Amino acid sequence: MADHFIYILECADGTYYTGYTTDLDRRLNAHNKGTGAKYTRARRPVRRLYEEVFSTKQEAMQREYAIKQLTRLQKERLIKGVKK
Repeated sequence: MADHFIYILECADGTYYTGYTTDLDRRLNAHNKGTGAKYTRARRPVRRLYEEVFSTKQEAMQREYAIKQLTRLQKERLIKGVKK
């Protein structure tokens, strides 16, 4: 059974991108080759700042959605591991 990951990338322009994958290294390489998400194609290179692992796709997708609803400041706190 594969692990399911959500991740936050920092793009070359300083923006954040949050995504889902079952293979973090492959996905990061795809983003940096320009074959990942449309958003990251023009914002390369990207670097991984944060990741979480889940046992089900449903859990990972729910967490991805929740992270995408956060403000930039909230995402920065999450990345740094700061609790509320």
